[in-house]
Amino acid sequence: MNQNFESAIPMGNYMVSPATQETSNGLYRASIAVQRSQSKGAYCRVFNFDCEFVSREAARVYAITQGWLETGSANAQTC
Repeated sequence: MNQNFESAIPMGNYMVSPATQETSNGLYRASIAVQRSQSKGAYCRVFNFDCEFVSREAARVYAITQGWLETGSANAQTC
């Protein structure tokens, strides 16, 4: 399975790096890395999602949306 990483996207105080991965059945999964490195301490979390998508673009949009939800609200919930 080949993971497709993209450039980091600035979202407030964080950088979100979306990634997509083709599964063995030809569908795609999404993941993100959320990073912050400031004087208050470094923060890095990786989120892997179980949802499967029919296109790489759909998985990418889902990953970016989840990154926005994670960095945009203290009480963000997954879609």
